[in-house]
Formats: sequence, structure tokens, C-alpha cells
Amino acid sequence: MTRVLYPGSFDPITKGHMNIINQASDLFDEVVIAILKNPYKNNSLFTVEERMDMISNLYSRMNNIKVISSSRAAVDVALLHECKAIIRGLRSLSDYDYEVQLQQINKDMSNDRINTICLFADKEYQFISSSMVKEVMRLGKDLSKYVDPSIEKSMILKRKDIYDRF
Repeated sequence: MTRVLYPGSFDPITKGHMNIINQASDLFDEVVIAILKNPYKNNSLFTVEERMDMISNLYSRMNNIKVISSSRAAVDVALLHECKAIIRGLRSLSDYDYEVQLQQINKDMSNDRINTICLFADKEYQFISSSMVKEVMRLGKDLSKYVDPSIEKSMILKRKDIYDRF
């Protein structure tokens, strides 16, 4: 069985993320989606638990996708879950430069046991980022091009919760 890890903050999960997950699930026996807690990011829109619930619901009908959370380094999570590789999504050339550095560090920290596989998002998703989606939400604009309808609903509710306080 070939198991791979797809790590990220997924705050929120976008159609770009979903495109990478779907590609990976077609290529590998199991995809472990790891929602990683970043101690340097304190401005999360959704809690880790909310993200786990949303993503688990999105993929509840797919038996080769598992959703976990961790505060460990992605490479350590990959080793813990016996993954053969870490999946990374690429959108642009600037992503590539960062990913080359990251894959070298992950390979070194895993004593050459973890590889990195980069998948390219389909062209209609290459410009989407969670940060951009949060900005669109903040502006009260249509989110349907960027996130699944269930995620859009959660974002609209979260927006009302945040901005109704003011």
C-alpha cells in the first residue's frame, strides 16, 4: 500500500487543495490529509477541530482519504503514519523555489526515507490560496468559485459571527 501525506493549514480548504487531493487519491492507495498547527500563525479563521470536521465531511464517501491533525513537523507526521512521500501542490514558479528547499530539508530530516511529490493544480485553481479566499470573504464577495458549497456556508456563518460583533 502506498500512503502519502498532504500537509497544510487548510484554513480554509479551497478548490485548489481539493484538486490536489483528488489527483493524489487517483495516484496513491491512501492520502493522509494532515492539518498542521502552525505556532507562528495566530490569525486562523477556523479552529483545527472545525477544519477537521469540514474536511472529513467533504471526503466522507472516499475510503482512501484520512484526515488527521498534528503540531509536529510534516516530515515527522509522514514517518509516524508510514507515508512514502509528502504531497505538495504547486501554483507558480515562486512555489517551486520554496518547495525545492523544503523537500531537501524533509529528505535530510527523514534520513532519505521521505520523498516529496509535487502536483500541479489544474489551471482554473492555480491562483487560489486560502489567504486570498479569506480576503474575498472579508469583502463579502462570492466564494463559490474558490471553495466547495459546504465550506462557503461555513465561511459565511463565520463571517457573520466575526463582523456582527462590531
